[in-house]
Amino acid sequence: MPTVAFHTLGCKVNFYDTEAIWQMFKAAGYTQIPFEERADVYVVNTCTVTNTGDRKSRQMIRRAVRTNPAATVVVTGCYAQVAPKEVAAIAGVDLVVGNDRKSQIVRLVEEIQAEQHPYLHPREQVGNILKTREFEEMDVPWFEERTRANLKIQDGCNNFCTFCIIPFARGLIRSRKPENILLQARKLAAAGYREIVLTGIHTGGYGADLDGYRLAHLLRDLETVPDLYRVRISSIEASEIDDELIEVLGRSSKVCKHLHIPLQAGDNQVLKRMNRHYTVEEYADKLVRLRAALPELAITSDVIVGFPGESDDAFDRTEAFIRAQRFSQLHVFPYSARKGTAAARYTDVVDEEVKAARVERLIALSAELTEAYARGFSGRTLEVIPEEPLQPQGSDLRPGSGPNGEDGFWLVGHADNYLKVTFPVPAGMPAEDLVGQVCEVELTRPGAQLQHGTFVRQITSDDTLPDDDEPAMEMSV
Repeated sequence: MPTVAFHTLGCKVNFYDTEAIWQMFKAAGYTQIPFEERADVYVVNTCTVTNTGDRKSRQMIRRAVRTNPAATVVVTGCYAQVAPKEVAAIAGVDLVVGNDRKSQIVRLVEEIQAEQHPYLHPREQVGNILKTREFEEMDVPWFEERTRANLKIQDGCNNFCTFCIIPFARGLIRSRKPENILLQARKLAAAGYREIVLTGIHTGGYGADLDGYRLAHLLRDLETVPDLYRVRISSIEASEIDDELIEVLGRSSKVCKHLHIPLQAGDNQVLKRMNRHYTVEEYADKLVRLRAALPELAITSDVIVGFPGESDDAFDRTEAFIRAQRFSQLHVFPYSARKGTAAARYTDVVDEEVKAARVERLIALSAELTEAYARGFSGRTLEVIPEEPLQPQGSDLRPGSGPNGEDGFWLVGHADNYLKVTFPVPAGMPAEDLVGQVCEVELTRPGAQLQHGTFVRQITSDDTLPDDDEPAMEMSV
């Protein structure tokens, strides 16, 4: 059987796309092997969100060529979309595929393999993605070696933030048909996945290109899917949170009590230069309204520090705003100029040492806020889905894998509110049986990064069946 190997860089959407491409190769009779081994076909799914992403993508392409110079090397993803000529110029690349043509990869590989090798002129299948209007349907009924399933609901972004290249790499918003999302959700739930993560380039923008059907309607419809236990929204913009969405979130029994709402900066002037579509006052108001409906909601966020023109006072305002809003976790990024974006032309750059110091301050603040949020659940029971051993040794769970070298088998996973929780598996209980399942865990020791708990019990499917007299949410589709 022919073999194929994959390497994926970047975001959850890229990982979803790679899984979908693998399903197509599998249907064509391929066997997947590790990327480090000698394969017949290599697929590198690239990232271009930063210059580092470009560099790492080139490194992995060259690694594939070195491992097997006779292989068919396929490059797709965001770097391939924005710089196809640059990618095609890398010695050994045979095929460059744009972000709206990934469903064609297997056919294209078969076509070029029928030609003479080596190929003197790599084939480029990359068009103007800003003109693409249809969502490229790629179903994934099962994820290899994953305990949480991603479900891609849209692609593209309409925002054009001045620091971001992604609209040029992914195009404008293209929403997946609701009936196809619901069909895949049913497949994933039936396959045993207890948590499904709704993913996209601009997830909260879902439905902007549909007629009167938005994310709130999709969440209401997902509520009716049998066996679907937990739904997590990967990210949503503050400007997309409206009364209808808040009402759906407040009533939902399946959507996680956690929202990732990118902030990027806590200063209005910086937000304006970023071309973000809200003020700090509007952002804060959305959090007030969300917490009124969901009092213990966990809110995580992204922050960029050192954006051109960010003064000491502007950063101080960002830090104070973050503290006041009581985020439960931050992802902190130093600004990096990206060629092709409007911000790359700004001349009032921030010194690298200043950026590094600001990053450290916000990372420390994030740890403080995480522990403060976690303390509110100390002694309480959380629903945790274990994802992996805390400290895997080889492929086995072995004694001595606790956070401080304790004996026993320790698992780690995320609670509904996105707290990362670890706990020891009770003696005599197979740890493998708990991975990917819903477990009640009592939080015994809050921490800045990792929460420690004690296993209470496993929640089975029978525990989660609705009562016969429980009212169902009305379907939108």
